[in-house]
Amino acid sequence: MRRIAAVLLLCLLAGTAGGIQIVEFCPDPYLSGDPDEYLVLEGTGLLDGYVLSDGEGGYRFPPGTRIDGRLVVARSGPAFEQSHGYLPDFEIEERTPAVPDVIPNGNLMMANRADELLLYHKTTLVQQVAWPGDVCAREGQIHYLDDGFWDTRPLFVGQSRIKPQTFESVTVTAFAAPDCSYEVFSAAVAGAQREILVNVYEFTDEKMANDLTRARERGVAVTVLLEGGPVGGVSPEGRAVAGTLNRSGIPVLSMTTTDAAHAKYRYDHAKYLIIDRSTVLLGSENFKPGGYPEPGLQGNRGWGVLLEDPELAAYFREVFLFDAAGGDIVPLEGTAAELYTPWAPDYTVEFAPCRAEGARVTPVISPDTSVLILELIEGAEESIAIEQAYITNETACDFNPYLAAAIDASRRGVAVRVLLDSAWFNTEGDADNDEMVGIINRIAAAEGLPLEARLADLEANSLDKIHNKGVVVDGRAVLVSSINWNANSPAFNREAGVIVEHPKIAAYYAAVFEDDWDASDRSKASSVPRSDLLKIAAAACILAALAGLYLHRRRRT
Repeated sequence: MRRIAAVLLLCLLAGTAGGIQIVEFCPDPYLSGDPDEYLVLEGTGLLDGYVLSDGEGGYRFPPGTRIDGRLVVARSGPAFEQSHGYLPDFEIEERTPAVPDVIPNGNLMMANRADELLLYHKTTLVQQVAWPGDVCAREGQIHYLDDGFWDTRPLFVGQSRIKPQTFESVTVTAFAAPDCSYEVFSAAVAGAQREILVNVYEFTDEKMANDLTRARERGVAVTVLLEGGPVGGVSPEGRAVAGTLNRSGIPVLSMTTTDAAHAKYRYDHAKYLIIDRSTVLLGSENFKPGGYPEPGLQGNRGWGVLLEDPELAAYFREVFLFDAAGGDIVPLEGTAAELYTPWAPDYTVEFAPCRAEGARVTPVISPDTSVLILELIEGAEESIAIEQAYITNETACDFNPYLAAAIDASRRGVAVRVLLDSAWFNTEGDADNDEMVGIINRIAAAEGLPLEARLADLEANSLDKIHNKGVVVDGRAVLVSSINWNANSPAFNREAGVIVEHPKIAAYYAAVFEDDWDASDRSKASSVPRSDLLKIAAAACILAALAGLYLHRRRRT
């Protein structure tokens, strides 16, 4: 009924002077006093006879004003320009000669928490939008109309509005951490000739920093964008890497809230680089020793892809340039501390990179196109394999939407398996991975579903932790991404991923998943003699004190 009503409203609007309507507004922006609050009208025709009101004050437009597309009205032109980078079409308060003024009747100031906007054409009420009610108020949020509905995704001041796009005939090299992730990264960087753009949440890896430094020394233009306020702050190792890169002539930028602008995203949590406008390397892992270890050393389980296609690279380059601009982007202050690589146990490599041509690739950019993950899961017909660092529910009553979609898929006969990390920081609480595995398996047992969840056996597979955020569907499509399955990552972070459709690539990741899944078989874990378990426990007690300093720095992000 709601969709029908929206269609009828749009039909009504279409009959009035080009369907002029309010399509966007922001009543509670970040600047103190909200001088940059604004609204957008859209349509075609003269604005004579149109009045905007909040029931207390309002304004009309100078006679003869015409709209042809979008028209922006802000309280203050300079304040709006500070927040958005360009001047509005009209302003309410006279601040600059460069922006024409509306004709006020009283004072229309949109209240932050509860108010309404009314659009009249002469004496006819054309449109009304209220908050709370039609939209939910939140600082910095831009409310926008999309296909007759308000706020189909959370959108905040400064954020991008990227549309879904699919690229055909892409050459893909799939790789897995810890087996061959650094092998692919180092070869890709060594082959760069003109430009490398890096966007990564955390960068602490000595050898990766040296690879970029060598690229800069041979004339490649390198730019690095980092999250300016990761969980726990930028680490000493991260500042040492920034210092090393800066001394080599590589600018290191960070995204953070400043006096000039609020950070675009809660976290810049993406993990990708673009090489020579033709190649994208993207994955689940930060640029840290655990994500890109030397071959033969232990690290995280993660998935990554090297994508060769100029049009796809242009798409990601546009994302990077958007994110790397604005008042929330500042240089990251590095230090002169020496870089070092921490010790890691040996690891037996099982998976080499896998190259395939002719893949179909769809970028998944959070928060813009996170819904594509839901569509991938909902489209499954035979099987879904999910390997995640962790899964959290939205509330005690509402399931994570991706997990809910997977469970619903099992109810229609799709075989669903979920593998989660078992490291201490993902299992020590009262509502984390071990409890989630229990919830999923209880649902499966109660309903007789082809659904199973397991905690990864890290020791059996010689892994430090599961840091993956991947999905394989029907042996045909795979999600490789930085997007955690929580309430924040898909909706409020900048994240980057891809859905790759190619049977060879899907088979590669399915094999990696099967290896981790089989290693986590409970029957294998229970076959360890009790005496050996006691020895392991005793050794763990002795080592705990020595490992404490290191472990407290481990994050699940």
